[in-house]
Amino acid sequence: MRLLWGSGRRGQVRFLLMTFGSALGVTCLAVVLSIPTILATHNARVTARVPIPADHSNVVYQEFLDSYGSRPLRRLFVARTGPGRMSVPPGIAKLPNAGEALVSPQLAQLLATNPEAEGLVPGHVTGLIGPAGLGAPDDLYAYIGTTPTELPSSRGLSHFGAKHLLHEVIDDETLNILRYTLTCIVLLPLLIYLSVCARLSGESRARRLAALRLVGLSVKDTLRVNAAESVVAAFVGAVVGLVGYLGVNEVVARVGLPGLRWYPADGRPGLGTVLVCLVGCPALAWVVGQFSARRAALSPISVRRVGERRAPRKVGALLLVPGLGVIGGYCVLSVMGRDPSGGSASSVLVPVAVLLTGAGLVFGLAPITAWLARRLAGVAKSLPLALAMRRTEVDPGSSLRVVTGLVLLVFGASLTQGVLVELDQVSRRTAPVQEYRIELGDLSQDQRERLTHVPGVRTHVTSYASWDPLDGNLRPRVDLVVATCADVLATTEWARGCADDRVMQLHDPRSSSGGDAKPGDRFPFEVAGGRKASVVLPSERITFRGYQPSVFHSDALLVPPSLLSSLAPAGLVDSAGSLTLVSSADPATVRAVLDGIGSIAPTATVEPVGIVIDSLAQLAVIRSLLGVGMVLGLVIGIAAFLVSVADRALERRGQVAALALLGARAGTLRVVQVVQVVLPLVVGLGAAVVTGWLAESSYLITGGGAVHWDWSGLPVVVVCALGVVGAAALASLPMVPRYVDPEHIRRD
Repeated sequence: MRLLWGSGRRGQVRFLLMTFGSALGVTCLAVVLSIPTILATHNARVTARVPIPADHSNVVYQEFLDSYGSRPLRRLFVARTGPGRMSVPPGIAKLPNAGEALVSPQLAQLLATNPEAEGLVPGHVTGLIGPAGLGAPDDLYAYIGTTPTELPSSRGLSHFGAKHLLHEVIDDETLNILRYTLTCIVLLPLLIYLSVCARLSGESRARRLAALRLVGLSVKDTLRVNAAESVVAAFVGAVVGLVGYLGVNEVVARVGLPGLRWYPADGRPGLGTVLVCLVGCPALAWVVGQFSARRAALSPISVRRVGERRAPRKVGALLLVPGLGVIGGYCVLSVMGRDPSGGSASSVLVPVAVLLTGAGLVFGLAPITAWLARRLAGVAKSLPLALAMRRTEVDPGSSLRVVTGLVLLVFGASLTQGVLVELDQVSRRTAPVQEYRIELGDLSQDQRERLTHVPGVRTHVTSYASWDPLDGNLRPRVDLVVATCADVLATTEWARGCADDRVMQLHDPRSSSGGDAKPGDRFPFEVAGGRKASVVLPSERITFRGYQPSVFHSDALLVPPSLLSSLAPAGLVDSAGSLTLVSSADPATVRAVLDGIGSIAPTATVEPVGIVIDSLAQLAVIRSLLGVGMVLGLVIGIAAFLVSVADRALERRGQVAALALLGARAGTLRVVQVVQVVLPLVVGLGAAVVTGWLAESSYLITGGGAVHWDWSGLPVVVVCALGVVGAAALASLPMVPRYVDPEHIRRD
């Protein structure tokens, strides 16, 4: 440390850069390591409040799992059947009596701002549930006291708290996918980034260490001097990074992420995270310091006299062979029409192949760039291009430290797109439209009118089921759908033969259900006053292809709204009818429509056809966490670029000054610096786009979903790569100062 602070401002700036880089990296590392802790804490509290049934108990309960808009709503009705001790869940002092209710703070806020939602929680709210009984601050949960006669399907209550996790934020299989993706897009670039920070000013440090070795310092002590500087910088940076993460956690926990909120205490780093940051990062710096200083310690003369450098090893590029072989093989099988999805082999081969491909991009970029620079230098007619290529050929590693993080970022972006596409396929139906079915008996006339104007709703359809006498005999039944031909066309793939002036029967040639109803059969529908209206099944058909399940299904009757009054003048009863809203299937639109329905009819039961509210909420959480991972990867990539650019600006001052004294103009030197950065970046990003898209495709192919080739996501990655190249070229210009100081080469 005395040598460091005595080496002048240049050494001090280098130490501060190393410290700042380590601090930023540790902050990102703490964020990634805290995500499983946040999820585990949430799951533990939710599991601790799960009621456990008993055969005999003085308390009975009935649990309802509903939804309020796009968010899960859980209500636990409890009733006392006799005297005795009552088990109490976490977060409350005692269970509510009949007519009382305890609700979460978020649910209490909804009840206060939306009077129509009071029907969700019958009784008087007497208190709030504490954080110990809630998974997150935005949890919608209620304990409602009632009487045993009001709970026909009740069960005896033994105690609260299950042995196994229930109602997890993310299921185990999806959580493993999330961990793997975050490892690829955050932890691997972070490892490279921390290694870059530990090797800042590697050339000047090597010359200084070689000088110490030549004046009599032993090999072991020389390595210790270098390692001590790196370890101290990494440790100080780790402490600063942990403090920075604590501040970030306090702020973000109160704001929350889309679909995920947590208490600040949940995100505070545990002992394992602290040890990884305070011990693991300095240990990595020590290993990198030992490796980078070995040449200066063993051969100081070659370092001081700038001897010929050894060409980069080509072994690292061989990692691309098995990686691309596996993911390329799956892509070829898909093109040949074979389905390689399923099985345990692909679940192991694809992740390993992706990791090998990413490692091959990192370790194979140096020999590939050096080989390409040698070829270009041999045919270059331009002085700036020749200088840049010769410099890249001699020392490709210095430029690669600048671009490696950005290359991994683009590669990880492609993989993240594949994960989102696959999860989107399994979390919702693949149809381009989404239907929401609500029972008419749960809606007032005003609510029906307002629901049809919810933002995002394209059209709406009313349907009624034919009357069933419930005498035990099986009889054919049909649904009467009140809609126009325009509604049919907007909700199906195609329809032919539709007319708005007559009652017609829907027929889907692909449907295997139905067929019991014959033209001429009469079907009764219940009308007001307990009477029945008979409708004759017509022989005229509308041939269509629908997205199933749907309100438009084969054998249903299509009745234009103008003809409904003639069929049932008194009006069909609401108890047999339902209102179906139709919107696009975009997840953001689905959540917006569900939230709109919840604000207008909070007590109505909503059936989002083909999807599950819990799956929709889980997809929102995954999108948020992957978004955090991409932001962290972007921060790491940009930070690695900026730190490396600043380091190169300091490291190259002597060479720039020497070229300037030889007559090279400032414009020529700037072009040289830009080309030195752009060449490996173009090679790396081009390889990252191709291999990343192949890796994404192999993941989609083995996932078994309908989408195998993400053509829509490829242009996004290409545009991002071009933007990265342009930004890197502009950022490389300041590396050559306007005025060159010859003092920088005095010692050389």
